Amino acid sequence: MKAIPLEVQVRSLIGKKVKSLRRDGLVPATVYGKEVKSQSLAVPVKEFAKVFAQAGETGLVELKFDKTTLPTLISEVQIHPLNRQLLHVQFHAVKLTEKIKANVPLELVGESPAVTSNIGLLLQTLNEIEVEALPTDLPEKIEVDTRKLSEVDQQITVADLKIPGGVEVLTGKEEVVVKVAPAVSEEAKKEAEEEAAKAAAEAATEGAGEAVAPAEGESPKAETPAGEKAS
Repeated sequence: MKAIPLEVQVRSLIGKKVKSLRRDGLVPATVYGKEVKSQSLAVPVKEFAKVFAQAGETGLVELKFDKTTLPTLISEVQIHPLNRQLLHVQFHAVKLTEKIKANVPLELVGESPAVTSNIGLLLQTLNEIEVEALPTDLPEKIEVDTRKLSEVDQQITVADLKIPGGVEVLTGKEEVVVKVAPAVSEEAKKEAEEEAAKAAAEAATEGAGEAVAPAEGESPKAETPAGEKAS
């Protein structure tokens, strides 16, 4: 994936003063790296949103400031939990000739026959895997083809994934990525059976109690046979 350029500014404001940046459509950011002195930056919010949508956390971003160009990865994005406002961004400066470790997201593709036939449902147990590669070889994502999952208990492990050349997977190959679970689990069936038995018992109890007992001080009235007058 080709590096995406992003024009940023060197930032002198720190602490509570960064609020003034947000009023100007900027967000505080920091770039750091093994051979790069940590630098405080200000990033245009709208431009960053476009770049992040394309690059994610594995795509190269070329930071440009003060006649400097740094190849980086977006290592952390802080979002306000309530209003979803962008609060801070961290960039990790990398060397294009040096391998790095990164987490690559997994994306399910295709339709599982087990799901379309309503005999099972997909459970994704792994959303990303750790890999090692040159920054230019890092994939944006790795697709997981679920079209071969046609039976309950079938699964796809890390070993089954199609990994691009130049990428070494560090996550255990035996790790399960996705599996087919029964559409109705045995536990759910048991709970349903218990609920049905309980409802039947309650209905029987209510039916037995429909014969109302006589009020205190009254004697039960005997039924009068048909054709006879009550004395």
